[in-house]
Amino acid sequence: MNLFETMKTQHPTLPDRYQQMSDDELRAIVQRVKNEMGSRLFLPGHHYQKDEVIEFADARGDSLKLAQLSATQHEAEAIVFCGVHFMAETADILTRDDQHVYLPDMRAGCTMADMANITQTEKAWDKLMATFDDTILPLTYVNSTAAIKSFVGKHGGATVTSSNAAGMIEWAFEQKERILFLPDQHLGRNTAYDLGIPLEQMAVWDPIREELLHEVPVEEVRVILWKGHCSVHENFTTLNVEQVRNDHPDMNIIVHPECSREVVALSDYAGSTNFIINQIKDAPAGSAWAIGTEMNLVNRIIKEHPEQHIISLNPRMCPCLTMNRIDLPHLAWSLESIANGEPQNVIKVDRGVAVDAKKALDRMLERA
Repeated sequence: MNLFETMKTQHPTLPDRYQQMSDDELRAIVQRVKNEMGSRLFLPGHHYQKDEVIEFADARGDSLKLAQLSATQHEAEAIVFCGVHFMAETADILTRDDQHVYLPDMRAGCTMADMANITQTEKAWDKLMATFDDTILPLTYVNSTAAIKSFVGKHGGATVTSSNAAGMIEWAFEQKERILFLPDQHLGRNTAYDLGIPLEQMAVWDPIREELLHEVPVEEVRVILWKGHCSVHENFTTLNVEQVRNDHPDMNIIVHPECSREVVALSDYAGSTNFIINQIKDAPAGSAWAIGTEMNLVNRIIKEHPEQHIISLNPRMCPCLTMNRIDLPHLAWSLESIANGEPQNVIKVDRGVAVDAKKALDRMLERA
Protein backbone atom coordinates (compact mmCIF):
# COMPACT_ATOMS: atom_id res chain seq x y z
CA MET A 1 0.00 0.00 0.00
CA ASN A 2 1.49 3.38 -1.04
CA LEU A 3 1.41 6.58 1.02
CA PHE A 4 -1.64 7.95 -0.79
CA GLU A 5 -3.60 4.76 -0.19
CA THR A 6 -2.55 4.73 3.48
CA MET A 7 -3.74 8.31 3.98
CA LYS A 8 -6.99 7.55 2.17
CA THR A 9 -7.58 4.55 4.44
CA GLN A 10 -6.84 6.51 7.62
CA HIS A 11 -8.86 9.56 6.55
CA PRO A 12 -11.40 8.60 3.88
CA THR A 13 -12.51 11.30 1.50
CA LEU A 14 -16.09 12.48 1.10
CA PRO A 15 -18.14 9.83 -0.75
CA ASP A 16 -19.40 10.97 -4.14
CA ARG A 17 -23.04 10.50 -3.25
CA TYR A 18 -22.97 13.41 -0.80
CA GLN A 19 -21.59 15.68 -3.49
CA GLN A 20 -24.44 14.70 -5.77
CA MET A 21 -27.19 15.46 -3.24
CA SER A 22 -29.20 18.67 -3.21
CA ASP A 23 -28.90 21.09 -0.30
CA ASP A 24 -32.39 20.09 0.83
CA GLU A 25 -31.39 16.41 0.95
CA LEU A 26 -28.23 17.22 2.89
CA ARG A 27 -30.10 19.43 5.34
CA ALA A 28 -32.61 16.64 5.88
CA ILE A 29 -29.80 14.23 6.83
CA VAL A 30 -28.26 16.69 9.27
CA GLN A 31 -31.58 17.48 10.92
CA ARG A 32 -32.58 13.81 11.10
CA VAL A 33 -29.38 12.81 12.90
CA LYS A 34 -29.61 15.77 15.25
CA ASN A 35 -33.19 14.80 16.10
CA GLU A 36 -32.30 11.12 16.58
CA MET A 37 -29.26 11.73 18.78
CA GLY A 38 -30.58 14.69 20.75
CA SER A 39 -28.33 15.56 23.70
CA ARG A 40 -25.95 12.71 22.79
CA LEU A 41 -24.67 14.97 20.00
CA PHE A 42 -23.12 18.42 20.36
CA LEU A 43 -22.32 20.51 17.31
CA PRO A 44 -20.20 23.63 18.03
CA GLY A 45 -19.62 26.07 15.15
CA HIS A 46 -16.87 28.67 14.95
CA HIS A 47 -17.77 32.23 13.96
CA TYR A 48 -15.84 31.87 10.68
CA GLN A 49 -17.87 28.90 9.41
CA LYS A 50 -20.19 29.11 6.40
CA ASP A 51 -23.84 29.96 7.03
CA GLU A 52 -24.88 26.53 5.72
CA VAL A 53 -22.97 25.00 8.65
CA ILE A 54 -23.67 27.64 11.30
CA GLU A 55 -27.43 27.20 10.86
CA PHE A 56 -27.14 23.76 12.49
CA ALA A 57 -24.69 24.72 15.25
CA ASP A 58 -25.81 24.14 18.84
CA ALA A 59 -23.48 26.98 19.86
CA ARG A 60 -21.29 29.43 18.03
CA GLY A 61 -18.29 31.28 19.31
CA ASP A 62 -14.51 31.42 19.28
CA SER A 63 -12.37 28.30 19.52
CA LEU A 64 -11.77 28.27 23.27
CA LYS A 65 -15.36 29.08 24.19
CA LEU A 66 -16.58 26.21 22.03
CA ALA A 67 -14.04 23.78 23.49
CA GLN A 68 -15.10 24.79 27.00
CA LEU A 69 -18.78 24.41 26.10
CA SER A 70 -18.03 20.96 24.70
CA ALA A 71 -16.61 19.95 28.08
CA THR A 72 -19.88 20.95 29.79
CA GLN A 73 -22.06 18.76 27.55
CA HIS A 74 -22.11 15.83 29.95
CA GLU A 75 -24.63 13.81 27.94
CA ALA A 76 -22.84 14.30 24.63
CA GLU A 77 -21.19 11.17 23.29
CA ALA A 78 -20.18 12.80 19.99
CA ILE A 79 -18.86 16.31 19.51
CA VAL A 80 -18.73 17.28 15.84
CA PHE A 81 -16.52 20.36 15.80
CA CYS A 82 -17.19 22.74 12.93
CA GLY A 83 -13.95 24.66 12.94
CA VAL A 84 -10.35 23.64 12.26
CA HIS A 85 -8.03 20.92 13.51
CA PHE A 86 -6.44 22.69 16.49
CA MET A 87 -9.91 23.61 17.82
CA ALA A 88 -11.04 19.99 17.73
CA GLU A 89 -7.79 19.02 19.49
CA THR A 90 -8.52 21.50 22.28
CA ALA A 91 -12.02 20.10 22.66
CA ASP A 92 -10.58 16.59 22.92
CA ILE A 93 -8.11 17.74 25.60
CA LEU A 94 -10.84 19.32 27.71
CA THR A 95 -13.54 16.64 27.34
CA ARG A 96 -13.83 13.24 29.02
CA ASP A 97 -12.16 10.13 27.64
CA ASP A 98 -15.54 8.55 26.89
CA GLN A 99 -16.54 11.49 24.69
CA HIS A 100 -15.40 11.53 21.08
CA VAL A 101 -14.53 14.57 18.97
CA TYR A 102 -14.90 14.58 15.20
CA LEU A 103 -13.84 17.00 12.47
CA PRO A 104 -16.07 16.79 9.37
CA ASP A 105 -13.13 17.45 7.02
CA MET A 106 -9.55 16.64 8.04
CA ARG A 107 -8.27 19.23 5.55
CA ALA A 108 -9.64 21.97 7.80
CA GLY A 109 -6.38 23.14 9.31
CA CYS A 110 -4.88 26.51 10.23
CA THR A 111 -1.92 28.03 8.43
CA MET A 112 -0.97 30.04 11.51
CA ALA A 113 -0.90 26.97 13.75
CA ASP A 114 1.20 25.16 11.15
CA MET A 115 3.83 27.92 11.25
CA ALA A 116 5.15 26.57 14.58
CA ASN A 117 5.82 22.85 14.70
CA ILE A 118 7.28 21.04 17.68
CA THR A 119 10.66 20.33 16.07
CA GLN A 120 11.19 24.00 15.23
CA THR A 121 10.04 25.05 18.68
CA GLU A 122 12.34 22.72 20.56
CA LYS A 123 15.32 23.86 18.45
CA ALA A 124 14.41 27.50 19.07
CA TRP A 125 14.05 26.93 22.80
CA ASP A 126 17.51 25.36 23.07
CA LYS A 127 19.10 28.29 21.25
CA LEU A 128 17.16 30.89 23.22
CA MET A 129 18.09 29.22 26.50
CA ALA A 130 21.75 29.36 25.45
CA THR A 131 21.34 33.10 24.86
CA PHE A 132 19.02 34.15 27.68
CA ASP A 133 19.43 31.36 30.22
CA ASP A 134 16.35 30.55 32.31
CA THR A 135 14.68 33.96 31.92
CA ILE A 136 11.94 33.12 29.39
CA LEU A 137 8.36 31.95 29.89
CA PRO A 138 6.60 30.59 26.79
CA LEU A 139 3.05 31.62 25.93
CA THR A 140 1.05 30.27 23.02
CA TYR A 141 -2.05 31.58 21.34
CA VAL A 142 -4.81 28.95 21.49
CA ASN A 143 -4.53 28.98 17.68
CA SER A 144 -1.73 26.42 17.92
CA THR A 145 -1.34 22.66 17.75
CA ALA A 146 -1.73 20.41 20.76
CA ALA A 147 2.01 19.67 20.57
CA ILE A 148 2.86 23.37 20.97
CA LYS A 149 0.38 23.75 23.84
CA SER A 150 2.01 20.73 25.44
CA PHE A 151 5.49 22.21 25.05
CA VAL A 152 4.35 25.46 26.66
CA GLY A 153 2.63 23.64 29.50
CA LYS A 154 5.72 21.53 30.15
CA HIS A 155 7.85 24.66 30.48
CA GLY A 156 5.56 26.46 32.93
CA GLY A 157 3.75 28.63 30.39
CA ALA A 158 0.13 29.09 29.42
CA THR A 159 -2.20 29.56 26.50
CA VAL A 160 -3.78 32.93 25.66
CA THR A 161 -6.74 34.13 23.63
CA SER A 162 -7.10 37.42 21.80
CA SER A 163 -9.45 38.49 24.61
CA ASN A 164 -7.12 37.76 27.53
CA ALA A 165 -3.67 38.09 25.96
CA ALA A 166 -2.91 41.30 27.89
CA GLY A 167 -3.66 39.74 31.27
CA MET A 168 -1.70 36.60 30.45
CA ILE A 169 1.35 38.57 29.31
CA GLU A 170 1.23 40.56 32.55
CA TRP A 171 1.04 37.27 34.46
CA ALA A 172 4.00 35.89 32.48
CA PHE A 173 6.16 38.89 33.37
CA GLU A 174 5.46 38.21 37.02
CA GLN A 175 7.10 34.81 36.51
CA LYS A 176 10.05 35.58 34.25
CA GLU A 177 11.98 38.49 32.77
CA ARG A 178 11.08 37.65 29.16
CA ILE A 179 8.39 35.88 27.15
CA LEU A 180 8.38 33.79 24.01
CA PHE A 181 5.06 34.33 22.21
CA LEU A 182 3.90 31.67 19.74
CA PRO A 183 2.81 31.42 16.95
CA ASP A 184 1.28 34.80 15.94
CA GLN A 185 3.73 37.67 16.01
CA HIS A 186 1.03 40.29 15.40
CA LEU A 187 -1.15 39.46 18.40
CA GLY A 188 1.96 39.32 20.56
CA ARG A 189 3.34 42.61 19.26
CA ASN A 190 0.04 44.51 19.45
CA THR A 191 -0.70 43.29 22.96
CA ALA A 192 2.78 43.93 24.32
CA TYR A 193 2.81 47.40 22.76
CA ASP A 194 -0.52 48.24 24.41
CA LEU A 195 1.05 47.19 27.72
CA GLY A 196 3.79 49.79 27.25
CA ILE A 197 6.64 47.64 25.93
CA PRO A 198 8.57 49.54 23.23
CA LEU A 199 8.71 47.94 19.81
CA GLU A 200 12.51 47.97 19.86
CA GLN A 201 12.44 45.66 22.90
CA MET A 202 10.62 43.05 20.83
CA ALA A 203 12.65 40.58 18.81
CA VAL A 204 11.43 38.11 16.19
CA TRP A 205 12.49 34.48 16.07
CA ASP A 206 12.70 33.24 12.48
CA PRO A 207 12.19 29.44 12.61
CA ILE A 208 13.32 28.94 9.03
CA ARG A 209 16.63 30.75 9.41
CA GLU A 210 16.84 29.76 13.10
CA GLU A 211 17.81 33.31 13.90
CA LEU A 212 16.77 35.99 16.40
CA LEU A 213 16.12 39.33 14.71
CA HIS A 214 16.54 42.27 17.10
CA GLU A 215 17.30 46.00 17.02
CA VAL A 216 18.72 46.54 20.52
CA PRO A 217 21.45 44.67 22.42
CA VAL A 218 20.13 41.19 23.10
CA GLU A 219 20.04 41.70 26.87
CA GLU A 220 17.45 44.46 26.38
CA VAL A 221 15.00 42.17 24.56
CA ARG A 222 11.87 41.49 26.62
CA VAL A 223 9.48 39.93 24.10
CA ILE A 224 10.44 37.24 21.59
CA LEU A 225 7.82 36.91 18.86
CA TRP A 226 7.56 33.78 16.76
CA LYS A 227 7.56 34.65 13.05
CA GLY A 228 4.05 33.45 12.31
CA HIS A 229 0.83 35.12 11.22
CA CYS A 230 -2.79 34.62 10.21
CA SER A 231 -2.97 34.45 6.42
CA VAL A 232 -6.38 36.18 6.48
CA HIS A 233 -5.67 39.06 8.86
CA GLU A 234 -2.27 39.85 7.38
CA ASN A 235 -4.06 40.71 4.13
CA PHE A 236 -5.55 43.86 5.67
CA THR A 237 -3.17 46.69 4.80
CA THR A 238 -2.55 50.35 5.53
CA LEU A 239 -3.69 51.04 1.96
CA ASN A 240 -7.08 49.52 2.85
CA VAL A 241 -7.31 51.87 5.83
CA GLU A 242 -6.35 54.89 3.72
CA GLN A 243 -8.96 53.96 1.09
CA VAL A 244 -11.73 53.75 3.69
CA ARG A 245 -10.65 57.07 5.22
CA ASN A 246 -10.83 58.68 1.76
CA ASP A 247 -14.10 57.08 0.66
CA HIS A 248 -15.94 57.08 4.01
CA PRO A 249 -14.48 59.79 6.29
CA ASP A 250 -17.04 59.15 9.04
CA MET A 251 -16.67 55.37 9.09
CA ASN A 252 -15.28 53.57 12.16
CA ILE A 253 -12.54 51.05 11.44
CA ILE A 254 -12.44 48.01 13.72
CA VAL A 255 -9.91 45.20 13.30
CA HIS A 256 -8.71 42.00 14.92
CA PRO A 257 -5.33 42.18 16.73
CA GLU A 258 -4.01 39.47 14.39
CA CYS A 259 -3.67 42.34 11.90
CA SER A 260 -0.28 44.00 11.58
CA ARG A 261 0.86 46.66 14.03
CA GLU A 262 0.64 49.31 11.30
CA VAL A 263 -3.01 48.49 10.53
CA VAL A 264 -4.01 48.35 14.19
CA ALA A 265 -2.31 51.70 14.85
CA LEU A 266 -4.35 53.37 12.10
CA SER A 267 -7.67 51.82 13.14
CA ASP A 268 -10.22 53.19 15.61
CA TYR A 269 -10.73 49.91 17.49
CA ALA A 270 -8.95 46.57 17.77
CA GLY A 271 -10.12 43.51 19.63
CA SER A 272 -11.11 39.87 19.60
CA THR A 273 -13.86 38.37 17.49
CA ASN A 274 -16.30 38.70 20.38
CA PHE A 275 -15.20 42.29 20.90
CA ILE A 276 -15.95 43.08 17.26
CA ILE A 277 -19.35 41.35 17.37
CA ASN A 278 -20.38 43.13 20.58
CA GLN A 279 -19.08 46.51 19.43
CA ILE A 280 -21.26 46.35 16.33
CA LYS A 281 -24.24 44.97 18.27
CA ASP A 282 -24.09 47.85 20.76
CA ALA A 283 -23.48 50.56 18.16
CA PRO A 284 -26.32 52.97 17.32
CA ALA A 285 -28.41 52.55 14.19
CA GLY A 286 -27.01 54.50 11.29
CA SER A 287 -23.39 54.12 12.41
CA ALA A 288 -20.82 53.07 9.81
CA TRP A 289 -18.15 50.41 10.18
CA ALA A 290 -15.32 48.86 8.18
CA ILE A 291 -14.42 45.51 9.73
CA GLY A 292 -11.02 43.87 9.40
CA THR A 293 -11.62 40.18 10.04
CA GLU A 294 -12.68 36.95 8.30
CA MET A 295 -15.20 37.41 5.49
CA ASN A 296 -17.80 34.80 6.49
CA LEU A 297 -18.16 36.59 9.81
CA VAL A 298 -18.22 40.04 8.22
CA ASN A 299 -20.97 38.97 5.81
CA ARG A 300 -22.96 37.49 8.70
CA ILE A 301 -22.62 40.69 10.72
CA ILE A 302 -23.78 42.71 7.70
CA LYS A 303 -26.90 40.53 7.38
CA GLU A 304 -27.64 40.67 11.11
CA HIS A 305 -27.30 44.47 11.32
CA PRO A 306 -29.07 46.03 8.32
CA GLU A 307 -29.61 49.18 10.42
CA GLN A 308 -25.91 49.98 10.08
CA HIS A 309 -23.60 50.66 7.14
CA ILE A 310 -20.99 47.87 7.31
CA ILE A 311 -18.28 46.88 4.83
CA SER A 312 -15.14 44.77 4.85
CA LEU A 313 -11.96 46.76 5.37
CA ASN A 314 -10.58 44.88 2.36
CA PRO A 315 -13.29 44.53 -0.34
CA ARG A 316 -11.25 41.83 -2.09
CA MET A 317 -10.91 39.67 1.01
CA CYS A 318 -11.84 35.99 0.68
CA PRO A 319 -13.15 33.75 3.47
CA CYS A 320 -10.58 31.68 5.37
CA LEU A 321 -9.86 28.83 2.96
CA THR A 322 -9.26 26.21 5.64
CA MET A 323 -12.36 27.21 7.62
CA ASN A 324 -14.31 26.92 4.37
CA ARG A 325 -13.34 23.25 4.02
CA ILE A 326 -16.29 22.26 6.18
CA ASP A 327 -19.47 22.48 4.16
CA LEU A 328 -22.93 20.94 4.14
CA PRO A 329 -21.88 17.70 2.35
CA HIS A 330 -19.05 17.06 4.85
CA LEU A 331 -21.31 17.82 7.79
CA ALA A 332 -24.01 15.45 6.53
CA TRP A 333 -21.44 12.71 5.91
CA SER A 334 -19.91 13.14 9.36
CA LEU A 335 -23.25 12.98 11.18
CA GLU A 336 -24.66 10.10 9.15
CA SER A 337 -21.45 8.11 9.65
CA ILE A 338 -21.74 8.56 13.42
CA ALA A 339 -25.43 7.56 13.36
CA ASN A 340 -24.56 4.44 11.34
CA GLY A 341 -21.87 3.39 13.82
CA GLU A 342 -19.03 4.02 11.35
CA PRO A 343 -17.67 7.43 12.48
CA GLN A 344 -15.02 9.18 10.41
CA ASN A 345 -12.23 11.66 11.26
CA VAL A 346 -11.90 11.08 14.99
CA ILE A 347 -9.64 13.65 16.68
CA LYS A 348 -7.63 12.03 19.45
CA VAL A 349 -4.69 13.79 21.12
CA ASP A 350 -1.96 11.54 22.47
CA ARG A 351 -2.34 11.15 26.23
CA GLY A 352 1.18 12.37 27.01
CA VAL A 353 0.72 15.44 24.85
CA ALA A 354 -2.73 16.14 26.29
CA VAL A 355 -1.55 16.15 29.92
CA ASP A 356 0.94 19.00 29.43
CA ALA A 357 -1.33 20.83 26.98
CA LYS A 358 -4.06 20.85 29.62
CA LYS A 359 -1.59 22.40 32.09
CA ALA A 360 -1.15 25.32 29.68
CA LEU A 361 -4.90 25.67 29.23
CA ASP A 362 -5.62 25.36 32.97
CA ARG A 363 -3.10 28.08 33.87
CA MET A 364 -5.03 30.42 31.63
CA LEU A 365 -8.48 29.29 32.74
CA GLU A 366 -7.53 29.76 36.39
CA ARG A 367 -7.07 33.45 35.61
CA ALA A 368 -10.23 33.85 33.55
